[in-house]
Amino acid sequence: MEDHSPVRVAIIQAASALFDRGASLHKAETLIQEAGSGGAQLLLFPEAFIPCYPRGLTFGMKVGSRSPEGRALWQRYWQNSVEIPSSTTDALGEAAAAAGVHVAIGVTERDSSYGGGTLYCTLLYLGPDGQVLGKHRKLKPTGAERLIWGEGDGSTLTTLDTELGTIGGLICWENYMPLARAAMYAKGVEIYLAPTADARDTWQATLRHIACEGRCFVLGCNQFLTKDMYPDDLPLRRELREQAEVICRGGSAVVSPFGQVLAGPLYGEEGILYADLDRDELIRSKVDFDVVGHYARPDIFELRVDERPRPPIKTT
Repeated sequence: MEDHSPVRVAIIQAASALFDRGASLHKAETLIQEAGSGGAQLLLFPEAFIPCYPRGLTFGMKVGSRSPEGRALWQRYWQNSVEIPSSTTDALGEAAAAAGVHVAIGVTERDSSYGGGTLYCTLLYLGPDGQVLGKHRKLKPTGAERLIWGEGDGSTLTTLDTELGTIGGLICWENYMPLARAAMYAKGVEIYLAPTADARDTWQATLRHIACEGRCFVLGCNQFLTKDMYPDDLPLRRELREQAEVICRGGSAVVSPFGQVLAGPLYGEEGILYADLDRDELIRSKVDFDVVGHYARPDIFELRVDERPRPPIKTT
């Protein structure tokens, strides 16, 4: 008989120790312990938590030019990013195992293959045994994000079948890609993770829409960030002068398969949101709508998903 006991989740609305992998890791370890002590079984951190989402910075790039100061900022970001696997992922795994929890955390991933020059916005999954269970690389960085992050391919459209249910998700504005969402629904996602850097009111509508459309629980996680959290010695820090003191107000939330807000949205502070997910709602919600089942029209619409890895170099 299937276990339909509630799943307790925790959304970690916190700021990184910006541009500092070690300090951000330490903060994550502390928060994992705290949320685990609160009874959480699944924890979600914000987009690019280690080492940070570099909001407000241009990296010295304009069409047709790059600046030495911007290159220095890029170097600092690159040096503090995360290889998978690495001592950083080992430490995160140890924290997850000590707390006995599943952890999903946003990292800026430094690809160690093919010279190791590209960064990706990645959602990293760790299990309660401390193992890396998988990762998802953002398929399409948004706007100026494309200056600092590469594009993921279909090989990391990851879902995980766990004792808590099927877990998966997309990062920030990937969630506005209907076909990417459809791919996740077709994989049977039940607990849909949506870490983000979007703090607008419209993002709440997005979370609720995905929950209703996918008939899944949706966990949205953002960070609370103020201007004084940026290091004083950061190259191009002067670009932040025109920013408001609160650079990101948060907006983390948990939504049920019926679109009901179970926790949040949390604004204006760091904090941990807890919610208990009634997994029977996943079943009850599909009596009248199943986007990849009885409400689909495969005789009219067809989606093909290419999940093959697309390395830039192939050797034989």
